[in-house]
Amino acid sequence: MQRVIDAWHSPSLDSRMEIVTYGDYGFPLLMFPTAAADFLEYERFYMIDAMKDSIEAGKVKVFSINSINRESWLHDDLHPEYKALRQVQYNSYVAREVVPFIWNSCQGRIGVITAGASLGAFHCANQLFRRPDLFAGCIAMSGAFDIRAYFEGNYYDDNVYFNNPVDYLPGLEGPELEALRHKDHIHIVTGQGDYETPDASRRLSAILSQKGIPHELSLWGYEWPHDWPTWRAMMKYYIAERF
Repeated sequence: MQRVIDAWHSPSLDSRMEIVTYGDYGFPLLMFPTAAADFLEYERFYMIDAMKDSIEAGKVKVFSINSINRESWLHDDLHPEYKALRQVQYNSYVAREVVPFIWNSCQGRIGVITAGASLGAFHCANQLFRRPDLFAGCIAMSGAFDIRAYFEGNYYDDNVYFNNPVDYLPGLEGPELEALRHKDHIHIVTGQGDYETPDASRRLSAILSQKGIPHELSLWGYEWPHDWPTWRAMMKYYIAERF
């Protein structure tokens, strides 16, 4: 399997950001790390190994990037205004830097599928819902989609609102809504075992249904906890069987 690490100084984030690419061909899959992890997390926890057959067969080309969660939602001492502002900068990095990098690697403006587990599920879903012109779908595993859980108090501004799917999706209209209504691969997946919060996925699914956005809500059993064996099984299944 081809594995290439690239990096550049991101003007959006004013930080050096790495990206790793696995494979040569296939549809592009952009993975967002869990919690405060880095671009190699999915490799360390054998997620890439779980998709190895599909990658080597040329079905999927996987890209994995760093998170900025330590500098935003997981920074306990940071005011929510600046947590949300850092998220806006991250959105710019993904849209203006990462997506063009992927298109160049794939030699075409191909719709990118996003994926992530836990806090990575929030990111992968948020990127799709905000920019359906860039992204073709998502695999959001074991996610929570109300970002206000990551700070205390009642602070609220446009940057919080427009990065909180359970808030902005109900009011979504116009071209963005129509674009989402034509997506074939919005997968909201969760286990129901230890430390999982399936009601968060049910809540997001209900909002998508109310807006007429096609999607799949998949609730795995109580034997599937909020942990890596669950996410490896989910990704292996979805990449092999649903794409």
